[in-house]
Amino acid sequence: MLFSSMTFVYIFMPVVCCLYILARNDVRNYLLLIASIIFYAWGEPSYLAIMIATILVNYIGANYIYRSKNDRHRKQILYLSVLVNLGFLFYFKYFNFVIDNINGIFDMDAKFIDVIMPIGISFYTFQAMSYLIDVYRREVPAQRDLCKLALYITLFPQLVAGPIVKYHDIAEQIDKRSVTFEKVSYGIKRFIIGLAKKMLLANTLGAVADKIFSQPVEQFDVSTAWLGAIAYSLQLYYDFSGYSDMAIGLGMIFGFKFLENFNYPYISKSITEFWRRWHISLSTWFKEYLYIPLGGNRISSSRTYLNLFIVFLATGFWHGASWNFIFWGLWHGIFIIFEKASGWHNKNGGILLAAAHHVYTILIFVLGWVMFRADTMGYAWNYLKNMFGGMSNTQSLYEIAYYIDNIEIMAFLVATFCAMPFCKNMINIKYEYKVMRTLVNIWLIILFVLSSATIAASTYNPFIYFRF
Repeated sequence: MLFSSMTFVYIFMPVVCCLYILARNDVRNYLLLIASIIFYAWGEPSYLAIMIATILVNYIGANYIYRSKNDRHRKQILYLSVLVNLGFLFYFKYFNFVIDNINGIFDMDAKFIDVIMPIGISFYTFQAMSYLIDVYRREVPAQRDLCKLALYITLFPQLVAGPIVKYHDIAEQIDKRSVTFEKVSYGIKRFIIGLAKKMLLANTLGAVADKIFSQPVEQFDVSTAWLGAIAYSLQLYYDFSGYSDMAIGLGMIFGFKFLENFNYPYISKSITEFWRRWHISLSTWFKEYLYIPLGGNRISSSRTYLNLFIVFLATGFWHGASWNFIFWGLWHGIFIIFEKASGWHNKNGGILLAAAHHVYTILIFVLGWVMFRADTMGYAWNYLKNMFGGMSNTQSLYEIAYYIDNIEIMAFLVATFCAMPFCKNMINIKYEYKVMRTLVNIWLIILFVLSSATIAASTYNPFIYFRF
């Protein structure tokens, strides 16, 4: 089920929210668990068994780890449980990729079953592993109530595309949380903003990017190539941050406070800063559960650089079973290591230096998004060459006006403006500012009506991160 569907917006969400608000505190977790299972099974009921298996493996493993006094046994069970989690993830997400590469390397044509990846498996697998590791580190007790652990792993607001909620951030909220008018009001507003990001900006800009990236590279010129890259950069930001906004808003309605997943990443002045602002839940997950255990920056410089290389290799591979994502992860890792070695991200200066840093950062992540968007590395490489005039045989079939109309130009301008923190506190207007608060509420109603009309007129439009 999609957040950006009439079924969810006008049936599922209102019904679940009303039942939840009216329910007694002692049944709210069960209500949310049932709703989450229905939400996930709506689109892929056959893969519900994989999620149930994940819940049981982590429930049994964590309870054994918590009760055991033998450190060696605790570590063995941790490794075994993590291996089972990664085994599920590997089989459903990477099996086809590995077989295809083996066939390519050895010029074989081995045939195996074509494995289809369950939606959200990357996200709920990482959440399950965070629970295991937190219990192993004695940061939290093992959850004795199977239903509460199941709720943590299946909670539908962030189930299929994040943010990745670490167990130690939410453990107390699973047991005790409150629902207030202020939280529900904020949650609804945040959901509307996320819905508008998806329907009015991401989908509009995505139409521009799709037109260009669907063409052979030889059939458009330099300006069109840059238009496609920038359109996709904005589409991806508003698509993913829109989903995160909706997830955080829904969580707030149910009394949960999820950590922010985006903090205006496109204003960054270094790639290091970019990753502190982009997909924060994933970058902090890798920091806490991979980078620091590897040694972080507490050891030699060369080992620190190796640790960063491993983290960004894993980041790329987490995003998808494709060489595009691996090279995209390494692309960012190279610049993270460069900035760490040179101290680039810590250099302060005047306006000109800050502007130069900002331009450098935009250039790096926009070029990186080309790799992220392209279907193959060959296409990505030729696309990047085209952006810098390196394709001598290009012949544009269409004028640039074919790829973008007036409405899409307006979406570009709005998206660029909103990528900067000018309206950061729009939905947190103080109570005493009644006129401003009223204007904001009217504007949100207009956004909701426009978004609903767009949903009704559109076809199936899943979020980009559903495929990860």
